[in-house]
Amino acid sequence: MAAGSLLATVKMETGIRLPDVRTPTSTQTAARQWRPGLARTMIDDPLFYAAAIPAVILVGLSKGGFGGAMAMLGVPIMALTISPVAAAAILLPILVAMDAVGLVAYRRKFDPALLKLMIPAATLGIVIGYFTASLVNDAMVRLLIGIMAVVFALDYWVRAPGKSQARPSATKGWFWGTLAGFTSFVSHSGGPPFQIYAMPLRLEKLLFVGTSVVLFAYINAVKLVPYFLLGQFNTANLTTSAVLLPLAPVSTLAGVWLVKRVPQEIFYSLLYVLIFIVGLKLSWDGAVSLLDP
Repeated sequence: MAAGSLLATVKMETGIRLPDVRTPTSTQTAARQWRPGLARTMIDDPLFYAAAIPAVILVGLSKGGFGGAMAMLGVPIMALTISPVAAAAILLPILVAMDAVGLVAYRRKFDPALLKLMIPAATLGIVIGYFTASLVNDAMVRLLIGIMAVVFALDYWVRAPGKSQARPSATKGWFWGTLAGFTSFVSHSGGPPFQIYAMPLRLEKLLFVGTSVVLFAYINAVKLVPYFLLGQFNTANLTTSAVLLPLAPVSTLAGVWLVKRVPQEIFYSLLYVLIFIVGLKLSWDGAVSLLDP
């Protein structure tokens, strides 16, 4: 039965005078002016926040430098309750806030030469991502990046005993930097391509983390423009981002604190384990999406 017919039936059979839901009362109007359409302008599902709060904390720890590629699990965790597109749009402003905290924490710790190579390459990747947004198969991107991450970690474990520190390479830097910008734009998964290039360089841990923070702060800031042009920042997404925003500085600073207290060898060993786990997760998600009829 339609809502209008149901209301009419209730009025006729019970004699109760119900307010017309199509014409808000003055009290309702005032309430909406004071709290403008809360249910309509943000996500209010408790299940969403049960997933989103741990996801944001995990991303914050990673953005602070502890966990590296684990930041990529933020969108998949949030996507357990909402669409991946909405999850990515909600998370981006939070990422930018985390980047601001990270830039202050690591303001004197970064590798200028590495950034000089990676930033232009990442910019190219973002541009490619924007112009191919309607053509790219996100599942295929996740699968390919996942496989690369798994192979990278396995290769390190097999060859680690006799493997020397890698030297910087402009060709490899441009390739992995472009891929980092592209995958970051498509699905906030730019971490593994950057790490595949930078981890073998064996930078001092704070230098490695600081370089990553500066690079992805730049990438996320640039992504704001194409995300806006693609219509991702609607009122509901931005309001939901604002609700989760207080978690950003706390979780990021917690990550900074942890990085400074973990020995460098343990830090890199942990990164390889985490990038392997994330690679498996991306591969699984991509394969399932491709095989889903």
